Amino acid sequence: MSVQQHGVASQADAHDSLVLLDPDTEEKRLLRKLDARILPLTCVLYLFAYLDRSNLGNARLQGLPEDALGGDPTGALFDWVNAAFYITYILFQVPWTVLSKYHSPRLWIGGSAILWGLCSTLMSTANNFPQLLVARLALGVCEAAFGPSVVLYFSFYYTKSEYGTRVAYWFGFAAVAGAFGGFLAYGIQNAEVLIAHWRLLFLLEGLPTVLLGTLCLFILPGRPESTDFLTPAERKLAVERINRGTSSDIGATVNYAHVVAAFLDWRVYVAGIIYFGLNCALGSLSAFLPTIISTMGFGSVALSQLMVVPPYAAAGLALVVFSYLSDKTRSRGLFIVAGCTFGGIGYLILLGVTHNQHVRYFSTFCVAIGTYTSIALVLAWFTHNLGSETKRATGMPLFGAIGQCGSILGSHLYPLTEGPAYRRGFGSV
Repeated sequence: MSVQQHGVASQADAHDSLVLLDPDTEEKRLLRKLDARILPLTCVLYLFAYLDRSNLGNARLQGLPEDALGGDPTGALFDWVNAAFYITYILFQVPWTVLSKYHSPRLWIGGSAILWGLCSTLMSTANNFPQLLVARLALGVCEAAFGPSVVLYFSFYYTKSEYGTRVAYWFGFAAVAGAFGGFLAYGIQNAEVLIAHWRLLFLLEGLPTVLLGTLCLFILPGRPESTDFLTPAERKLAVERINRGTSSDIGATVNYAHVVAAFLDWRVYVAGIIYFGLNCALGSLSAFLPTIISTMGFGSVALSQLMVVPPYAAAGLALVVFSYLSDKTRSRGLFIVAGCTFGGIGYLILLGVTHNQHVRYFSTFCVAIGTYTSIALVLAWFTHNLGSETKRATGMPLFGAIGQCGSILGSHLYPLTEGPAYRRGFGSV
């Protein structure tokens, strides 16, 4: 063998051995690489997912009830259209997330985004209550394949110490969606267009989701043991990382004993009850905050849409701060209690102050901050403590399904006949 051939063979042997000379440096480099590819795409997808599920609140002020719900003087039809999403979202979370283990994450997540984007886009063509209801039910079916699967997907790549903050930041894009949706609705409200403003809103929030889902099919990494996004050495390190401190059934397989174990785990139900209460606030906030603010008399409908932005922006900022501090102090419970207390103060102000609209508007900041920070921290606290992949794939959506029942209740707490005081809604939450 020549000297040159010997050198090439030595390089190949060194590559095949996959020896990491500096494990800490290599791990930090891998983490930066994963964050740069996974977080931007999944966070923007969640932004549009939340826009597509919560845009009814903005559409209500743009004439949707008058055009498609026969005026809806009591608000009952609007409440059911809003709640319809959560019914199918709850029913399909567990089966979709378990089934997702048999498929590549990029295909599963990208495909679900394309489908729910089409459902949201088609809502712009609805002319009556049944059509809107069917579109919202279909939207729930498709989004149920996304949210819990992304939370599971994060656990494929991130260790327990890394996972919580990233889930919290990912969920924080729900607050970003609220702010962005307010800006978008304000711009549409002032636009001269040939179709109803609410129809344009659904189009502009649905079509980009289809494009993002298509992009996801090509660039989102698959499972760590098989993705081409990582080098062989990085794949080896990624698999080693997810096995730290947990029993893991890796790959396209489902351990049905672990499915049963998830259903028998008491922690799923206790956390689900906590999540139920928080989602009661979240579900009603996303659907009714534009309506509540419009009763405060700040001006035109367009201005009311714009006034939705600051509470959501404050919630997003507070979520980042709370997540950072909870990581530094290694305490989730203390900050969850603080967030719930802050939100409770906001609802008490809304109940007790009826004439000072500036104070009432300030209280919406308290409610938004308390709700979003508490939910993000509960998700971060719970979702990486269930053991194997199969148990996480079952337990996380089961916990989510219990919690999302609160969103159905929240959809019926603010009938138009009880405005602007909405004592039942503010008091219940």
